[in-house]
Amino acid sequence: MLLVLDTGNTTTVAGIYDGEELIAHWRLSSILHTSDELGIYFLNLLSTKNITPDKITGAAFASVVPSLDFPMKEAIRQYFNVNPLQVNASTDTGMKILTKNPHEVGADRIVNALAGREKYGAPVIVADYGTAITFDVVSREGDYLGGVIAPGLNSGISALFSKAAKLPQVALNIPESVIGRNTEEAIQSGILFGNAGLTDTIIDMIRNEDGMKDAKVAATGGHAGLMAKVSRNIQYVDKWLTLEGLKMIYERVNS
Repeated sequence: MLLVLDTGNTTTVAGIYDGEELIAHWRLSSILHTSDELGIYFLNLLSTKNITPDKITGAAFASVVPSLDFPMKEAIRQYFNVNPLQVNASTDTGMKILTKNPHEVGADRIVNALAGREKYGAPVIVADYGTAITFDVVSREGDYLGGVIAPGLNSGISALFSKAAKLPQVALNIPESVIGRNTEEAIQSGILFGNAGLTDTIIDMIRNEDGMKDAKVAATGGHAGLMAKVSRNIQYVDKWLTLEGLKMIYERVNS
């Protein structure tokens, strides 16, 4: 079985593959900081699915939190007795990275782009709705071109809440009308329809670039399903796309 982990600033997404099947997955808060904390936590997660540590024969992870890189490696080595693959811009993914500074590209963005290309073909745009909203672009030739980074949905709500004393925290539910009938609905409208407008405008502009006219659009991340309901450009919702990409890269490196 393969353990795959995507470590973000606020959440860590974990999964277990048994062959081609994703048999378990979790979306967790990124609050643990030592190898023992991480290792024990992972053991507890696996126990809920009756998976023993000896069943894990490989591991791959992507991280955008440098302070967690070493603890994550040590946790996997100590508690599962495997040497994990850490995916970054130097990893042999089979995809050229054509940005000005390839080593600045977040590992999760590389993984998303590779998985999007392999599942949906090129050209493709992968939108990831997490702490940030990222749009990653793969050319018709299958190369990673770069992308766009914007604040995430929860980041927008938190900014409003922290800077405006009278505005409440709200749940991310789609309001009945774009015209909010109370403060909660007005905030929901601004966050959801506003980010739908951001999504569609950016995708339209990317498709106006050379060679991108018929680019497909896949969305992933915690808010992908919600945004697909209010965006006119999202064609596919693929909640666990990053985990699939980690599996693809692990298999390539170890083939």
